[in-house]
Amino acid sequence: MRGLFLLRPGVAYLNHGSFGACPRPVFERYQAWQRELEAQPVEFLGRRFAALMRSAREALGTFVGADPDDLVFVPNATTGLNAVARSLRLEPGDEVLATDHEYGALDRTWTFLCEKAGARYVRQRVPVPFGTPGEVADAVWSGVTERTRVLFVSHVTSTTALVFPVAELARRARERGIVSVVDGAHAPGLVPLDVRAVDADFYAGNCHKWMNAPKGSAFLWARRDAQAIVEPLVVSWGWRPERPGPSRFVDEHEWQGTRDVAAYLSVPAAIDFMSANGWDAVRNSCRELAASARERVNALTGKPPLAPADESWFAQMATMELPLCDHELLQRRLYDEFAVEIPTFSWNGGSWIRVSIQAYNDEGDVDTLVRALTQLLPQVVRKG
Repeated sequence: MRGLFLLRPGVAYLNHGSFGACPRPVFERYQAWQRELEAQPVEFLGRRFAALMRSAREALGTFVGADPDDLVFVPNATTGLNAVARSLRLEPGDEVLATDHEYGALDRTWTFLCEKAGARYVRQRVPVPFGTPGEVADAVWSGVTERTRVLFVSHVTSTTALVFPVAELARRARERGIVSVVDGAHAPGLVPLDVRAVDADFYAGNCHKWMNAPKGSAFLWARRDAQAIVEPLVVSWGWRPERPGPSRFVDEHEWQGTRDVAAYLSVPAAIDFMSANGWDAVRNSCRELAASARERVNALTGKPPLAPADESWFAQMATMELPLCDHELLQRRLYDEFAVEIPTFSWNGGSWIRVSIQAYNDEGDVDTLVRALTQLLPQVVRKG
């Protein structure tokens, strides 16, 4: 399927998880929406906007298991989660419980807000390798205290690429009166998703990653009884509108002044693309290749896997531990010398690499990665 994507030839692109990659038919629909907007901006934004956005929300809602009146489009999951985090009224001494697997941008968001409020951001250690979902949930929950006000956890982690038992954690949080916030940046299109079944208070997910939509398309979902908590990041005509729609949540967050909404309107085309190309089979094939890549890199390094091989723990992404090394130099040399695009990073004192497999990848890409690591790792490993 490589020819259906716009990626530069000659690169083993093993980093879909960072920013995604939009297929050509979806990108063409995206550009068509932009041209349609420019052809008659007043008609598009002034008269058609609400109906177009609702249609896109309906398609997205069907895909992720949500009522279209309970979700709003946002440019990325980080923006949606900022809207939630900035709306919560933290007091001095309150605690926000997260894990040591969270995305760095959101670590910064919560730290920033906790410092302003005199609250505490707790990054609970969840040891690897993982055992059972119950053990993982217990490890997270062991960080709960009488001061815990918010539970923040990733559905699929950016660093370790592991699937967390978010529904169980949201259930426990509700029983304790703790607000639950799920970072689902990687989940839509990667793992089966029904946000109503997860049943957190708030869930944000990206469409531009594993759903193959254009950059700048994501969503924020909120339980109906929690929607009044979330204040719009941009206050505009949707706040106390002259003609309220069926959802105050949508009214307040959807209209933020003049902007290009083509990426949002292209989400249905991305869903259609997946349907037309038998995406369940594509996902299964990609997961098999990701599992193969994990096994081969672990065999090369002698490091253990982060979780059992079954699909409940990881999907089309896998993170592997490397010998302690200059990971920044390794990443540069992987690209400069072997044209392998892949992230390497430091986490909990170790060196790591994360592989993402999408429809355009094949075994040859993994072969190139393993060959490159075989040559480069001895040259970048830290001595002593």
